[in-house]
Amino acid sequence: MKLIIAIVQDEDASRLISTLMNEGHSVTKLATTGGFLRAGNTTLLLGGEDERVESALKVIEKVCKSRKQVATSPSPVAGASGVYAPYPIEVVVGGATVFVLNVEQFVKF
Repeated sequence: MKLIIAIVQDEDASRLISTLMNEGHSVTKLATTGGFLRAGNTTLLLGGEDERVESALKVIEKVCKSRKQVATSPSPVAGASGVYAPYPIEVVVGGATVFVLNVEQFVKF
């Protein structure tokens, strides 16, 4: 048995959960925050038999595509005066960070 932990961007989460459930996967959703953009993301937990892992990974890869987004980043304006002004930079966001773990024991009450 395996546990899949998938960290995805909030805007991909709803579609991913629906697609995974339509494929017969059970999903638990956790609201999380992370990354240097401090943007909201979603952590999904999927438990299942070893032979279902590839199916879940294919769905995650298909739904969670990387894309570019403009974000603001602080930059020093007046040298040593300590004044910072944000300027836009283009960053790659989206995709998914996935961990697949072995499960030694599973109990459901």
